[in-house]
Amino acid sequence: MKEVLTNPSAGYYMSKDVFGEKGDFITSPEISQMFGELIAIWLMNEWTKCGKPTPFQIVELGPGRGTLMSDVLRVFSKFKMAESDFSVSLVEVSPYLSQIQEKCLCKTQNEKISELPIDSQHYKESKSLYGSPVRWYNHISDLPRTFTLFLAHEFFDALPIHKLVKVDQGWREVLIDLNREESTLRYVLSRERTPASLYCRENEVRKDLEISPQSSVMIQVMASRIHQDGGIGLVIDYGHEGDKTDTFRGFKNHKLHDPLVEPGTADLTADVDFSALKWAATHPKSVEDWKANLTFGTVDQKDFLTRMGINMRLEKLLASCRNEKLANDLKSAHRMLTDPIEMGSKFKFLALYPAVMEKILLKYPPPGFS
Repeated sequence: MKEVLTNPSAGYYMSKDVFGEKGDFITSPEISQMFGELIAIWLMNEWTKCGKPTPFQIVELGPGRGTLMSDVLRVFSKFKMAESDFSVSLVEVSPYLSQIQEKCLCKTQNEKISELPIDSQHYKESKSLYGSPVRWYNHISDLPRTFTLFLAHEFFDALPIHKLVKVDQGWREVLIDLNREESTLRYVLSRERTPASLYCRENEVRKDLEISPQSSVMIQVMASRIHQDGGIGLVIDYGHEGDKTDTFRGFKNHKLHDPLVEPGTADLTADVDFSALKWAATHPKSVEDWKANLTFGTVDQKDFLTRMGINMRLEKLLASCRNEKLANDLKSAHRMLTDPIEMGSKFKFLALYPAVMEKILLKYPPPGFS
């Protein structure tokens, strides 16, 4: 998955726009502005609950076209958030997508890596349409140490997984092999245990597993930053609570595609195991590292958006709409985002908080989660 998606010369994400109707899949922020607007309100509310600490940064992992961040910044500007001391930090490995994000978010496209200080942790810098600094990073570990609002929408589903199968001899890993006779790729089963089997829990009852060590490491870095520097995390993705088995698949032209056919031409993905993310986020590698963080969720996208007021937002947009086609598009987008058959129940929301906020969260639970 890592090689197919992010290979520098032939990776799926590295040299083309894969989002939207002309791409291979469409995301919630691309469907309607209502999605990003409600995310922005949620972030503002929780930042206020923390005492409005400054300076702070809003970080998005894998920002796609920049559509979600664009809606968030627009709402921030309406509430005078641009006057606060905050910056935008984007973790993006694709040079091509970083250019698209810059065009979407910034006034100008400038300051390439050659123009930045030699010890700079970011590889590109500009200013948003509302004046906030925008910087691009290759890795989450490169981000500045400050209060952070983490946002990860359809990010973890693209991180590599290992497939494990329980046989009479124990756990064996499903690997990708080359069928030399036909010059095609195929699945094979490892002869012995592989290191990936160390991630299996002792009480695991499933016989078929997908595990993502990189996802666990990533969420632990987020949790550590939230504990040490202050912050909040919001993870949005399609996934499950540790009950699904075989979800690895490819998407091409909005249709299912065999992951082993023409690698690099289709998106590869697997449902996020939110139970594994929550375990990793609340179990530090050592007691000295950080205390157990708090998690809320998961909740279905339908429930989160409804509790955040998407129905009222739709009514307000329709009231000011003078175009019948646009009105129908708004209703269609609302249905796509909230209908359980569409995205309403497939996508889940998970929130991360530092342990020090336990008392205030008991009194004021996160909106959208209750």
